[in-house]
Amino acid sequence: MKRLSIVITLLLLVTGIHAQQHNAPEVKTSSGIVRGATEGEVSYFKGIPYAAPPVSEFRWRPPQPVKPWKDVRDASKYCADCPQRQWPGATAKTSEDCLFLNLWTPASSARKSKLPVMVWIHGGAFVAGSGSDPGSDGTSFAKQNVVLVTFNYRLGRLGHFAFPALSKERPDEYKGSYAYMDQIAALKWVKENIAAFGGDPDNVTIFGFSAGGVSIHSLLTIPAAKGLFHRAIGHSSGGRDGVLTGRPINKDNADALYPISAEAIGVNFARKHKIEGTDTGALSKLRSLSVEEILDGGQENDSSGVRIYSGPILDGKLVVETAESAYKSGREAKIPLIIGNCSAEVGGAFVSVATSKEALFAQFGEYADEAKAAFDPDGSKEFAEVQTKFNTDWVWGEPARMTARAFLAKRERAYIFQFGYVSVPARERSRYGAGHGADISFVFNTLNARWGAPVEATPGEKELARIMNTYWANFAKTGNPNGNGLPVWPLYDVQREEILDVDLDGKVVSRPDPRKARFNVIEKAFKKRDQIQARGI
Repeated sequence: MKRLSIVITLLLLVTGIHAQQHNAPEVKTSSGIVRGATEGEVSYFKGIPYAAPPVSEFRWRPPQPVKPWKDVRDASKYCADCPQRQWPGATAKTSEDCLFLNLWTPASSARKSKLPVMVWIHGGAFVAGSGSDPGSDGTSFAKQNVVLVTFNYRLGRLGHFAFPALSKERPDEYKGSYAYMDQIAALKWVKENIAAFGGDPDNVTIFGFSAGGVSIHSLLTIPAAKGLFHRAIGHSSGGRDGVLTGRPINKDNADALYPISAEAIGVNFARKHKIEGTDTGALSKLRSLSVEEILDGGQENDSSGVRIYSGPILDGKLVVETAESAYKSGREAKIPLIIGNCSAEVGGAFVSVATSKEALFAQFGEYADEAKAAFDPDGSKEFAEVQTKFNTDWVWGEPARMTARAFLAKRERAYIFQFGYVSVPARERSRYGAGHGADISFVFNTLNARWGAPVEATPGEKELARIMNTYWANFAKTGNPNGNGLPVWPLYDVQREEILDVDLDGKVVSRPDPRKARFNVIEKAFKKRDQIQARGI
């Protein structure tokens, strides 16, 4: 009896070990073996380093190679987020050692070879965010036979910084936008390793929101990123110059939209911390500042209003031009594109400081009457609605159309969307449409992680999430979002100008873009702005 008990115990132990191994898949990467976890039909791997810790001497340097490890690395939990501005209630652990990525893939029993890969670039104005946000969980994509990758990249002054001595140090290295260097390093890791997880390195779709969307434009036009991806999707990404699109690194390439150079801003930051001079000694003192001092509470200006944070940098070697410049000259990556935004994005801080409809329309100068006819045809709209629509169109909507047209000019496919769904409980505070980022939880089908108070998803919301998630997965697979059981999403063209429009109630329809008149007058205003800048006025 005792012997039987021992046998049963051994069998249970063996069975338990096998079960553990089944739920803890191991994959060999170029740096070592990682052990993830499996839940149902999806396996995930979290906290895989794609670059060495950017600390000490590697602060403000391009990402360095990962040091290989010998033992199996636990990849079942997220690692630290990058240091960043902390919002009220934030609880995430942060560390300067933060260059990690996460991925979701069908479990080995369901996995097919060479699955399409999607790489998500998070938003957060380049000062916040991470690849471990619950809203970007990749489970639903993996269930659609897509390998989904998210990652962290350096933020704030750790991600974008310039200083005279830094520009002279190691002149063969890229300078300025270390966040973009991290993004490229993550894509290189994907190219080298994703096949081991069932992904196809020759079928990679990058997609991102807000600052992540701006990053999409940058990667489409940065020469060093060429060939690392094959399709792109921009959520609330803009496309025109002026909003996080590249500050000149020094005074030699001054820009009317960014009159203060990134190096000058770096000097301002040093002086705030009582570091004088611009030589190697000053740079050494900057590198010795604590992470908390570098973050400086997320401040972008000091107490006197002097600028101390640059944002993305146009250095001339890594970032050689703005996306708009590349689009106008046809120098962007020639790949299929999806681009769009929400119907009532955040706005006032970016462009319009007008205090009335009349003042706003007056900003259009000779096109004031046309602007009024486009935004407020019968004069009945509230100023707040007109301003919201104007800011949304100026920063995101019309630039998306400009970008799509640039791709059409190179005979590439482009699809445009507008997301306008607002849940009934939220309509009182979102009176004019869907706000910044409202589309993301639907694309990822992570409705339980929506911003704001958690609300049980309705059957209609679940169906909308299924549709959006399937469009995106189809695009990753074939370059065409359409498929069985989905409303038709027409290719964008300059004759019909049809878009996919998700209306206030969540109905998904294709229609000629209802924003056309508004976009047309904004396009004229941009052209006027460019003419004025060209004359140096």
